[in-house]
Amino acid sequence: MGHTGIYAFGDCVRRIGLGRFATVVELRIPCVYAWGVSKGGFLLYRTNLQKNIVIPSLIIIASVALGCIVVPEGAKAVLTFLKQELFNSFSWIYILSVAFFFLFLVVLCLGKLGDIRLGDDDEEPEYSFFSWLCMLFSAGMGIGLMYFGVAEPISHLSAPLHSMASPVVQTKEAMLNTLFHWGIHAWAIYGIIGLSLAYFGFRYRLPVTIRSGFYPLLKHRIYSTPGTIIDILALCATIFGLTTTLGFGAMQLHAGLREVGALSGVSFQSLIFIILLSIGAAVLSSISGVGKGLRYLSQGNLILSIALMLFVLLTGPTVYILAAFTENIGYYLTHIVELSFRTFAYESTKEEWFTSWTIMYWAWWISWAPFVGLFIAKISRGRTIREFVVCVLLIPTVFNLLWMTVFGNGAIWMDAQTAGMLTQAAAETDRLLFLFLNQLPLPAITSLIAILVIAIFFITSADSGIFVINSIASQGKSTFPKWQSILWGSMLAVLAIGLLYSGGLEALQTMTVIMALPFSLIMVVMAFYLLRGLWVDDSYFSRNLSKSTAYWDGKHWQARLKKVVSTGKLEDVRAFLRDVAAPAFEELQAEFAKNGIAAQIRSGEEDGLPYCELIVESGRLRDFLYGVGCKEHAVSKMVVSSDLLPKMDTVDDFEPVCYFADGRRGYSLKYMRREELLTDVLRQYERYIRMIANSKHNLYLFDKKNEET
Repeated sequence: MGHTGIYAFGDCVRRIGLGRFATVVELRIPCVYAWGVSKGGFLLYRTNLQKNIVIPSLIIIASVALGCIVVPEGAKAVLTFLKQELFNSFSWIYILSVAFFFLFLVVLCLGKLGDIRLGDDDEEPEYSFFSWLCMLFSAGMGIGLMYFGVAEPISHLSAPLHSMASPVVQTKEAMLNTLFHWGIHAWAIYGIIGLSLAYFGFRYRLPVTIRSGFYPLLKHRIYSTPGTIIDILALCATIFGLTTTLGFGAMQLHAGLREVGALSGVSFQSLIFIILLSIGAAVLSSISGVGKGLRYLSQGNLILSIALMLFVLLTGPTVYILAAFTENIGYYLTHIVELSFRTFAYESTKEEWFTSWTIMYWAWWISWAPFVGLFIAKISRGRTIREFVVCVLLIPTVFNLLWMTVFGNGAIWMDAQTAGMLTQAAAETDRLLFLFLNQLPLPAITSLIAILVIAIFFITSADSGIFVINSIASQGKSTFPKWQSILWGSMLAVLAIGLLYSGGLEALQTMTVIMALPFSLIMVVMAFYLLRGLWVDDSYFSRNLSKSTAYWDGKHWQARLKKVVSTGKLEDVRAFLRDVAAPAFEELQAEFAKNGIAAQIRSGEEDGLPYCELIVESGRLRDFLYGVGCKEHAVSKMVVSSDLLPKMDTVDDFEPVCYFADGRRGYSLKYMRREELLTDVLRQYERYIRMIANSKHNLYLFDKKNEET
């Protein structure tokens, strides 16, 4: 029974809360409803798309895409002229901003701010270290490494930067420039966006979208027009960048299939099939959830990629490649400062090369930053800033250097052995990887593996892209109805096919890199506001508690000893909440009321574990919250089985712990009596009053959720 779809818009009420860590408030947020008409009437499909983001974005995307499809040559000519003028006049902005991003992250990592965690102080990473690295790699540059691993070094060698230099110098420069374009600077661009979004999203508990990076500037206005405009631009840039990348990826897949004989010639129908099949697989992976589908694809593809690289290393000129890798690292590190600030101001004849390569790369990485940065942020919860920076900058960079050396130096060596076969085909960038593999043993098998790796990179890029598009369009949500992923996947497929058919793909690519200039300045602003947020964070969380932390006066030591040598039961925690916490909170509530202060007591269970909270409302500032919950610890089986501690007889130990609204690490209350708990609550409240009295902490203590309403 078929049905057709129409859309309606309205307001949906959403309850926003942070578990036991904040007051629950109700927000009325504009959202989109999708209606299906069938014989039985109207069917309502819920969605979390935000109409004020989606509708303007679709209008802009449709307008730009139609222009590139209907008049591809005219659009390409106009946009190419505009791009060239911008590159010629403002190339220094690209160079200076990217160098700033790199230095900013290095300094941040080395300082004490690197200890701050992207989430609560005691939060564990959401993904394992290996899974996290695999997803970083696949989302960031995977398909590009396959495309340019052979193509860029050969292109530099066929048209050298310094044509009068010796062949040895030309080879070293070809590899140096390749490593520079694919090295640490590209990941610094992604890292700035990713770190800003992860920090404000998980530390300040804001939506993980581009708008949140401007919270120190916009405050509550990130939920109004300025924030919406930022997300619209980010959504358009993401879709434009993804469409062009997927289009070029489909062309390389097509070239690979021709090389292995699966296709007889150039066929647009074959391109359509490749795009539909790949994006269809990406949608299926997306529907399975980013935590499952993308993780499995990324891990499997990384293993395949490493296997292919090792095969090239072992069957190619192994000693030469390993020696070149060592020298490439030294050459890269020796020239990294010079390259970071190189603009060819004194060599005007090199400006065309400079804008065609370095500036084009920097613009392309910046245009991809909203997509990759947001995805990196989404998967990095629980990491410290230092761990984030080191891993995002160094590990992918080292892998990229190794990959480019194996394929780049291997191709250069092979070119010398075949009388320039690869440099003669330098213009056919889609085929160069397969021409190179044909010179090694088992070319049919390695070409098929390369095609599979490219296809999976194609799928993971589209998969993570759909996830990011959904996230931006829904203002930072992490879960989405399945039909939304199908919708965005279909749009990417239609755009890629339409632009390939009309020849407008290059025009859209040019439009994308033009948008990178203003966005680079936006990223600089984001970096400064990130630093401001970190300073406030460090000041807030490093404030020492009162010196009166030792409450125990030595009395009731027998009861304390009994608790020390025995494991706690869940019933013991319930008894603590009933006999200690609740009476203490009631006494405090009454005393607060005498002083004209309203306090609430809230209790209940979450996931089968009891809790009790005292909340003092503070208007537009973050409420004071002192909560007592239950924490479970695993006890060593060796201790449980030991006769030395007979009362430690279970492997599970339950104890009451405190927690706070701002995410600070709590501590055990296991040994406290009612009077001691009263003292501890007042100590925390005194600290809270001192913090709100200092205006420099307002940024962190400002209640984002209440202001949003």
